[in-house]
Amino acid sequence: MSKQSGNFVAGPHRGQAYAGRPCRCFVVSRPALNLACCFVVFFLLCNAPCGAATLKAAVAKVDITPPVGLPMYGFFDRIKEGKVSTGVLDPLYARVLILEAGEKRLALVTLDLGRTFNAAGIERLRKTVETSSGISFLIVIASHTHSGPNLLDEYPSGQAPAWELEILNKIAATVHETSGRLVEARLGTGYGSVYIGYNRRVVGSDGRVTMLWSNPGMEPTAPLDPRVSILRVDDTGGKPLAILVNYACHPVVLGADNSKYSADFVGVMAGTVETAFEGAPICFFLQGADGDINPYFATTPLREDATAKRDWTGKRLGEEAARIARTIRTEASSPATIDFTDDVINFRFRWDATTFRNSLLKTFGTRIFEDHADTLAHDPPPDHLELHVITLLLSKRIAFIGMPGEPFVNFQINWRDRCPVPDAFFLGYTNGYLDYLPTIDAAAEGGYGAADSNTYLEIGAGEQMLRHALVRVYEMLGRLKDEPEKD
Repeated sequence: MSKQSGNFVAGPHRGQAYAGRPCRCFVVSRPALNLACCFVVFFLLCNAPCGAATLKAAVAKVDITPPVGLPMYGFFDRIKEGKVSTGVLDPLYARVLILEAGEKRLALVTLDLGRTFNAAGIERLRKTVETSSGISFLIVIASHTHSGPNLLDEYPSGQAPAWELEILNKIAATVHETSGRLVEARLGTGYGSVYIGYNRRVVGSDGRVTMLWSNPGMEPTAPLDPRVSILRVDDTGGKPLAILVNYACHPVVLGADNSKYSADFVGVMAGTVETAFEGAPICFFLQGADGDINPYFATTPLREDATAKRDWTGKRLGEEAARIARTIRTEASSPATIDFTDDVINFRFRWDATTFRNSLLKTFGTRIFEDHADTLAHDPPPDHLELHVITLLLSKRIAFIGMPGEPFVNFQINWRDRCPVPDAFFLGYTNGYLDYLPTIDAAAEGGYGAADSNTYLEIGAGEQMLRHALVRVYEMLGRLKDEPEKD
């Protein structure tokens, strides 16, 4: 883990005139002026940071829509009945952002998929881009659309299918091409809010949890985080290269009756933002802690014009994101720094793993492992699970945490409240997928995603990961020492 110094600084200061103060003019001879200029240049050179890095960036996107006829992700009834995709409603994309500072190069890849690739797939991609493109750090994040192809942690053949390998190759080639056209860049952040969803877990006065699977009446629920967080990346001329939109909401306006590939509202949102900027930037969606958050029009039947509800949801988020992005003033950071860790933490199962596995098989059959808990397909199951926790700090100011699953929304709020830097972004579905990550309180309350078979990590796993990332940020800032203070 690196610990580089550097502060995020503002642009050039503009001089101001002071009313009532007379202007004094001095006449300076040319030799004296030349000497003075030489002294100023010498002073600036001597006081400039040695080897100060500048930030560079490049972006691209690539169509990763797979062949029609594959099993689709996200709804068990669709998997159980053997339904497969029948067409394409809108294309699925991988979007690539490369950031470079000094000798460090980060690749951020967002996917219009239900989850990220399995550990072997991410490691394959990591090694490829490290060798071919000089990538130091890799972040892969899925939008969690339920209208994409199904991905598994393990396949019966022991190898990922050809269509998945083709997607990995496309992404690697795009990272390589994008890394070859980096330009100096500036960053800026901005915030707003929009209501397109609700908390689907309703806790009654008696403490019992009921699930509200759709909310077309837009009744208020809690907890909820309407915050829209934007990271804008510009070139030095102020032209936007990328607009990253961080928001927490399940992309499930389209339900189980849809059999066509779609990015759901995420694709509409990205198109709305890019159109607002006349197609200049690429818009990225960074899914947040949406484990208990649905869109108002969740799982709308196709016969009730689900695509129109999808478009309303995406445009509403996209219009707010574009409004915020227009107000952002990007700034250079001197020196630019990229601090990153990808830490693996071992967690126990919440339930007895063998009993849990046998219960799933008895109730649902072997196809349950095509929907969730596929790490339990082994007999005997493993005694623990390995989760990757991502921590990223850009120029000592902009922090990111990435969790490999579906965190509940309170984690996102808590991260922002406790993070020691001004800008804090929360990413779910990052560098892996281990189903739901409820808070301790939610686990005690129960309900879907909190105490059912979709939740099998030990209680408190999400809190441990968040706390771990907070420690990493403090370390990156140099505020945690390696030895005790002197008395």
